[in-house]
Amino acid sequence: MQKKYRHELKYLVDERDLVLLEDKLKSIMMTDKHYENGAYEIRSAYFDDYRDSALNQNLMGVSPRFKYRIRIYNGDSSYIHLEKKIKNHDMTRKESCRLSYEECRRLLSGQYQIQPEDEMFLKQFKAYAAMNLLKPKMIVAYERKAFICPDGNIRITFDRNISSVTDIEQFFSQDIVKRPIMESGKHVLEVKYDEFMPRYIKETLNDGKLDRTTYSKYYLCRKYSIGT
Repeated sequence: MQKKYRHELKYLVDERDLVLLEDKLKSIMMTDKHYENGAYEIRSAYFDDYRDSALNQNLMGVSPRFKYRIRIYNGDSSYIHLEKKIKNHDMTRKESCRLSYEECRRLLSGQYQIQPEDEMFLKQFKAYAAMNLLKPKMIVAYERKAFICPDGNIRITFDRNISSVTDIEQFFSQDIVKRPIMESGKHVLEVKYDEFMPRYIKETLNDGKLDRTTYSKYYLCRKYSIGT
C-alpha cells in the first residue's frame, strides 16, 4: 500500500521532559485507538546490502533514500508487514504489504524466489533484494506510545528503550535479548503530519527543550552495536 509524503521530524528527549510533554499532549490529543491502554512494542528487521548502502546514505544525508524492513507489533506473528520507507529531506512515505509468517521466515533467511501469487510490491522487493544481495542486518526494538490528531493528520510518538538485536533468529522470540543503544534516560520523539500543524500543538512542542536529530533508529542501532 502506497501513501503520500508526510512531514517527519525527530528529536532526542530526556525522560523528564518526555513525561512533562506527555501530560500536556493528553489534554489536546487522542491516544492511538489501536493501543489505548498505553505503550506497545515495535520490532523491525532492517535489510541492507553488502556495502551497507542504507546505513551510509543515512550517515551522509543522501536524499532521497530508502530502507526495507519487516515490522511486527507486540510480537504478533499474525500481523506482519514488509515496508519500504522512502525519505526525501524532512518528508517520508511508505509502501507496504502484508506477509504471512512463512513468507516472513523465508525473507529473513534470504530466500527471494518470486512466486506467481506474490503481489507486485513483494515481487519488486524480492527482485531488488536478489539483485543487490540484501540481507537482514539488524533488529530494532522499542516501546512506543502514540498521540493522534485529525487536524493535519498528526501523529506524535514517544519511543522509549530503543534497543538493537543482531541475532535475526530472535525476531519472533518471546525472550528476545536486546542491547540498549541510547544514553540512559534518553528517548526519541517523532512528529508526523501532512500539510500543516495546528498552532496549539506547535506551541506545546516548542518549549525549547527538543533536540532535533536526523539519524534513524537503524543508524543508531548499527552505530552502537558490536559486531555489525
